[in-house]
Amino acid sequence: MARTWTDEDRSFMERALLVAERGRGRVSPNPLVGCVLVKDGAVIAEGWHDHLGGLHAEQMAIHDAESKGHSPNGAIAYVTLEPCNHFGRTPPCTEALMWAGVKEVIIAHEDPNPTVRGEGKRVLEEAGIATSMGLMEPLAAEQMKPFLHWCEHRKPIITVKLAVDVNGSVDDRSKDAARFTSAGCLEKVHELRQDCDAILVGVETVIRDNPLLTVRQGQPIRQPLRIVIDPNARCPADSLLLTDGGDTMLVQSSFAGLPSLLNRLGDQNIQRVLVEGGPTTIHRFLEDGLVDEFYLVQSQQEHTDPVPSNITADLLAKSGLKSTERLVWGDEHVERFTRTSH
Repeated sequence: MARTWTDEDRSFMERALLVAERGRGRVSPNPLVGCVLVKDGAVIAEGWHDHLGGLHAEQMAIHDAESKGHSPNGAIAYVTLEPCNHFGRTPPCTEALMWAGVKEVIIAHEDPNPTVRGEGKRVLEEAGIATSMGLMEPLAAEQMKPFLHWCEHRKPIITVKLAVDVNGSVDDRSKDAARFTSAGCLEKVHELRQDCDAILVGVETVIRDNPLLTVRQGQPIRQPLRIVIDPNARCPADSLLLTDGGDTMLVQSSFAGLPSLLNRLGDQNIQRVLVEGGPTTIHRFLEDGLVDEFYLVQSQQEHTDPVPSNITADLLAKSGLKSTERLVWGDEHVERFTRTSH
């Protein structure tokens, strides 16, 4: 008989999803995963996947319970992703749950990875552990969207971030290159960068801005790969991207070669690419229908000698993107567009 979800079940899974967020920007190419252990209607422990090579969410939750003097024996585990049943950087989570004596496992989303794909649930059921799947599945799918997309398509999600002035200009030719958005907005941009595996720009952006394209807040566990589209080998040898010791990929091919580039990145476990290039680069991605997510940042500044972005709502709509969210980043208003289907 199918499990009937209660409001209490939903509350515990909401907690597991919230806990999973603690690993954001730290676990790729693994997905965000959270686990909550419940006994006698109360949470006794929680865990999340914190970094590559670290404990998985279920293992951390079991350790958390024991460190607090609680026995996980007889507990219910609420997990946002189907427990793994294979040896990787850590032992199988199914074994940990069985060893701990958990009596029931409630899962939000099946793991589409070929190494799991239903096997975790089957192993738990064969061990006599009541197992059910699908509680709050849409929220779990949104949380680990890059991972699920990569598992299905073997290439990364493409996210674009573009800042414009009040008139839709991306730059002011009357001044040297400079940021024209607020410090609060910059903080949000760095959060976005931390959640991406790579940042891509065109060579014109490197020549004009000489950017670092790094995460420069907190203590990031890793820096994203920097990618420069440079078909004519014009990237200055003394640019920061080539001299700071970080990882940079120069792509000396035309935009016609982008699909092969995305496949190549997918083969390298790159699951989310942030495009921060200028209008030319962004238009090419839009025209080829490659953009999955678009952040349009609206500044209140006005450029004296503007460079029009020519990014309009109609263009985004023609590219398969729909406005889904309005945000505030510092002093700037941000409209988020997403692709509803592939």
